[in-house]
Amino acid sequence: MTSNSAVLVVVDVQNGFVREESAHVVPIIADLVRRWQESGGDVVFTRYLNYAGSNFEKLFKWSKLMTSPEIDIVPELAPYAEKATAILDKTTYTLFNKEGTALVREYGWTEIYVCGIATESCVLKTAADAFELDLTPWLIEDASASHAGQVAHDAGVLVTARFIGPNQVIKVGEIPTSVLPAPASQLRAGR
Repeated sequence: MTSNSAVLVVVDVQNGFVREESAHVVPIIADLVRRWQESGGDVVFTRYLNYAGSNFEKLFKWSKLMTSPEIDIVPELAPYAEKATAILDKTTYTLFNKEGTALVREYGWTEIYVCGIATESCVLKTAADAFELDLTPWLIEDASASHAGQVAHDAGVLVTARFIGPNQVIKVGEIPTSVLPAPASQLRAGR
């Protein structure tokens, strides 16, 4: 059973953010979410929703992710999103808007495991905000990616480690078994 104090936050794995540079993490995230949910753990999906007049539109000249299908969670994750503890729509980088902060407090989560897209923006900001709220953030590096490519992902990992601590950046296989039991194949192999 997954720890009740831990939550898996899947950040913005939406059609509009999945490209050649980020698509490789979708099956990793799908397997992670499946195992997390099967062990009884809480999972929150976030969806970024852009809007007319946003700073993204004004400052970046970027007007994507305003409508379906761009804003939709990718089909590979949709069945898991339907069973999620929550799907949080947001217009900012972070999970920790008013609704997200209230959700974390309501459930009493203190360990925030973060994965998704994009490592250097929404994933980083969610992890850093969790740190600043005196929660324990974890960046799951191999379950995160950037639609801007590997250099942006690597930069995000570096900066996140500087914000939350280098030991807080882990890989899926390093999630403690007290939080997420090892896959049956690892148990059978005696690992």
